[in-house]
Amino acid sequence: MKLNTFGALGLALALAACAGNSDQGNTSGTGQDTSAQQSTNTGPVPGSEADLVASAGDRVFFQLNQNQLSSEARATLDKQASWLARYPQVNVMVAGNCDDRGTEEYNIALGQRRANAARAYLEAQGVNASRITTISYGKDRPSVDGDGEDAWAQNRNAITSVR
Repeated sequence: MKLNTFGALGLALALAACAGNSDQGNTSGTGQDTSAQQSTNTGPVPGSEADLVASAGDRVFFQLNQNQLSSEARATLDKQASWLARYPQVNVMVAGNCDDRGTEEYNIALGQRRANAARAYLEAQGVNASRITTISYGKDRPSVDGDGEDAWAQNRNAITSVR
């Protein structure tokens, strides 16, 4: 009987201790829960690929058989150039891509022209040429699977990635 009484008393004390510790997430001594504050400070590592994507965007899009930069593409590349200015130690690669129509040779050449257009724009915005490499994947690395204008439009791009 005494064992059951002591067991029940111990359980009640343990539950009371847990319920009374409402300041568990507080590490600042202010009485406010800082666990929520800490979780909002987590995000991409500054200067990382994820940071580039979140801060500036990693791709620009092109019209069919074109390598001229649209105003939207220039706006994205402006953000990329600003991001690169904040992280001078970061090098990038710009990969030119095409939709799956056309010959392999044509698409490799068009993808390279797209990558070069993005690179030239970044250089014109002050990014040192030694920090940028280019490659063309032609139609070999589609961003979106499918045979329709929506998929093709997504695959006509130049993607900037952290090296």
